[in-house]
Amino acid sequence: MAIEERKYPGELASPQQVHELAEEYRKAANHLLQLGRPGKPLTRAPFRLAAIHAIELYLTALLLHSGHNPNQIRKMHHDLSARTERTLAAGLRLRAKTAKHLQSLSQNREYLITR
Repeated sequence: MAIEERKYPGELASPQQVHELAEEYRKAANHLLQLGRPGKPLTRAPFRLAAIHAIELYLTALLLHSGHNPNQIRKMHHDLSARTERTLAAGLRLRAKTAKHLQSLSQNREYLITR
């Protein structure tokens, strides 16, 4: 009797499907941004969470497209710094300031704080 290996949700998603999901989160972030009120930073928290998640998904889509193993990507958790390093190694070109900002999001634990 063989034990069937359980698949992680999204493990079988193609790079294109992950990219499409990233697009939806980006669109949602743009809508949420409009709900933010000046001088009220907490009203922008939902926008930031959706935007950060969209970025994570875009980086994941590129890693999958580059041949990275979905299980290894999942082991990165929400570490944008690790994803950024690997996508840069895979050929993504970012301004140095942008790459540094993505890495700082992980160092500052922004994803967890925003949640």
